[in-house]
Amino acid sequence: MNVRKFTAKTSREALRMLREALGADAVILSNRNVDGKVEILAMEGEAVNAIPPSAAPKQAPQFVPEAPIITPPFRTENKGFESPSFAQPRSAPELMRANEMSDVMSEIRSMRSMLESQLAELSWTNTQQRQPQKAEVLREMLATGLSASLSRFMVAKMPENETVQNGIEWIKTILARNLSSIDNENEILEKGGVYALVGPTGVGKTTTTAKLAARCVMRHGPSKLALITTDGYRIGGYEQLRIYGKILGVMVHAVKDESDLRIALSELKNKHTVLIDTVGVSQRDKMVTDQVAMLSGADTGVKRLLCLNATSTGETLSEVVRAYQGTGLAGCILTKLDEAATIGGALDIAIRQKLTLYYVASGQRVPEDLHVANKQYLIDRAFKLKRETAAFKYLDDELPLLMSAAANVTASASREVSFG
Repeated sequence: MNVRKFTAKTSREALRMLREALGADAVILSNRNVDGKVEILAMEGEAVNAIPPSAAPKQAPQFVPEAPIITPPFRTENKGFESPSFAQPRSAPELMRANEMSDVMSEIRSMRSMLESQLAELSWTNTQQRQPQKAEVLREMLATGLSASLSRFMVAKMPENETVQNGIEWIKTILARNLSSIDNENEILEKGGVYALVGPTGVGKTTTTAKLAARCVMRHGPSKLALITTDGYRIGGYEQLRIYGKILGVMVHAVKDESDLRIALSELKNKHTVLIDTVGVSQRDKMVTDQVAMLSGADTGVKRLLCLNATSTGETLSEVVRAYQGTGLAGCILTKLDEAATIGGALDIAIRQKLTLYYVASGQRVPEDLHVANKQYLIDRAFKLKRETAAFKYLDDELPLLMSAAANVTASASREVSFG
């Protein structure tokens, strides 16, 4: 019984060596990863057939005691395939065909993506020539910070032969139709309830909590409001909110974990409104999950309002929403509006994630610099706060390339935007 060992950097190379040495009928006994290389044990098919039934072992033999046979599933670093067992051996040609088919499918997908991008580029080059006004509207949308995929989809749906100004007004109408916001402050001030302001570090949660608290006190008085902070990490975090609470005549309660939060909420159940200022956590920190679980696990229904920094890019805001989404957000508050060069990215995320805008914060003054979100005002402001720096403007010959890159994600935009 002649067992051969073949070692190579990849499974394909090892199988090629095996086929050259033992032929297409060779039987693979085992494979494994040894020091970053693929090792295959095999023998000729004729040798297996020559073994008498009485001599055949009841279990798979260990040909190499110091290196036991690896049972499936087995995957190499470069190419994945299942290792055959003795019960169901697979020949080298079968494995080769499986790997080749996987490579072919991968190449087909790559070619399809490339063709879609090239067709999108040609389409937009043609659009620029036939309908230059659409290209101008597209450039205006990109300048606001709106994503390329959403901009491409909306401009493609824009009525034909519109002027640039009419086209922009049509875009604004569609954006306003898809952007959700509260009608007035009664959603919070009159209904009351428990609200937790969440978000990354430095987004302005504590200041925004103080602004909301001031509005609640002005409407119902200090006896109807309670403040809770979970910020035991940041130096001065509790003290900052305590100072605001002292000015408003409202007690501030500090909690450390879910158990403390449940006790505090139970003691404050007679309050009309409870505002929770949470510790700022990066969207990439695993503590986000713990924080969401703590707020979701409270017996009292805690509505989470996500504070979104208007100065952040769309990609960053998208990460933030995904991290803090949890079982669902009640809505969001757009902060640092006075510092943002563009706000289209924030509006884009609110539309895509179906987030209801509650307030916008545009300064440090308490409570003056907090306003109920007016979606028409925000959209108009987005088109006024455009990228003016030459380095960030898109040229005519850059638009087709940009649109081709956005072609693969435009399908998702079609599910997120309503034109009806």
